[in-house]
Amino acid sequence: MIVRMAPEETGTTTSAPIRVSRGKRVDAGVSATRAWRTRLLVVGIALSALNLRPAITSLGALLEEVRDGLGMSGSVAGLLTSVPPLCFAVFGVMAPRLARRFGPGAVVCAGMAAITAGLLIRPYAGNTAGFLAASALALMGIAVSNVLMPVIVKRWFPDRVGSMTGLYSMALALGTSVAAALTVPTTDALGGRWQTGLAVWAVPAAAAVLPWIPFVRARGAGSADRDTASADSGTAPDSDTASARVEPDGLRITRSRTAWALAVFFGLQATAAYITMGWMAQIFRDAGVPAGTAGVLLAVTMVMGVPLAFVIPRLAARLPHQGPIVIALGVCGLAGYAGLYWAPEGGAWAWAVLLGVSNCAFPLALTMVGMRARTGAGVAKLSAFAQSTGYLLSIPGPLLVGVLYQHSGGWGRPLALMAGLMIPQVAVGVLAGRDRIVEDEATH
Repeated sequence: MIVRMAPEETGTTTSAPIRVSRGKRVDAGVSATRAWRTRLLVVGIALSALNLRPAITSLGALLEEVRDGLGMSGSVAGLLTSVPPLCFAVFGVMAPRLARRFGPGAVVCAGMAAITAGLLIRPYAGNTAGFLAASALALMGIAVSNVLMPVIVKRWFPDRVGSMTGLYSMALALGTSVAAALTVPTTDALGGRWQTGLAVWAVPAAAAVLPWIPFVRARGAGSADRDTASADSGTAPDSDTASARVEPDGLRITRSRTAWALAVFFGLQATAAYITMGWMAQIFRDAGVPAGTAGVLLAVTMVMGVPLAFVIPRLAARLPHQGPIVIALGVCGLAGYAGLYWAPEGGAWAWAVLLGVSNCAFPLALTMVGMRARTGAGVAKLSAFAQSTGYLLSIPGPLLVGVLYQHSGGWGRPLALMAGLMIPQVAVGVLAGRDRIVEDEATH
């Protein structure tokens, strides 16, 4: 980024050259500080994204051991699969208000600290209520960070929304797959106690706190234009101005059709993702695939998001309309569900890959959040609305699949439901992908 420095006034006195030289030193110092802060922010975004899913996928890997250790009933364990989207919806809506009060960087820093504390406390809570409470603490940190990451990307990297969203999404997918794949081996290597296997994920979460500490003092990872203005005046960024930009007056996000389309798209893709994470391994096992292979197939689905989460946002940012990408991902999902119905064992690897591609609707949705709003303030409101509403919509999906599976005795009806939900997902995704700006639709 280029930092513009206003030239100082020079007069006819002999002290003028000294003032110019001092101005150049200040200019160089501000540029170096700004470059350092930008690099630190990139590290913070990547580390934070790595820690936004291990709290969920590490628990899934050890759920049977946790149930036995805490005496958790089957119904409570089933309910546990719907706790993450519920917390994301409830706590995510608080993120813009917290960012307005304390600054986005400070809130993300606190979010990483909450994840660390929750992951460290929950294995040793000693009972189901304490376990759920500590899980909710970690999920609260994830929720506010989920919402504010697109805001920070839009403010600091307005000309690189696609590539930075790709970095964030790729790191998130990597954290998801690594936690799913390594939790059980790590638990075995550390003595076989499930408590240790869950608590170990607090270590990378604690590391993610560190890059955000400088932005706590700056009252947020503010916008590039505000930092430039501060450099011009030689003063620190004004925290009141930063807070005021988080939520502009007159923006009624619920009046935007694009915001509603994006929220429904976000909810339907989240439904598909949570169903996949929760049930796909069981579908393969019921078809005769060995348990170990079924776990690897799930890991393949998750790891597909690592490269594609970097490619898809960059491609989406170059297109005026993201509808074609939405359609392509939907076709992959429909093909994967059809394969699971007709030949779940014979084509297992192909279906795992296709569903992994389809699940990349998540980074696409995040990219569209950054593209459908003109300002950082608009991104904050759109991100909170789309994610909170979307996660609320996604809560019944995994539970409904379980009910259909239990009462039908097979996977025909659940797979029909999954395929049926993909149709409206494509439809609203095409609407959300149109070249529209929510400020133009929602401001009166």
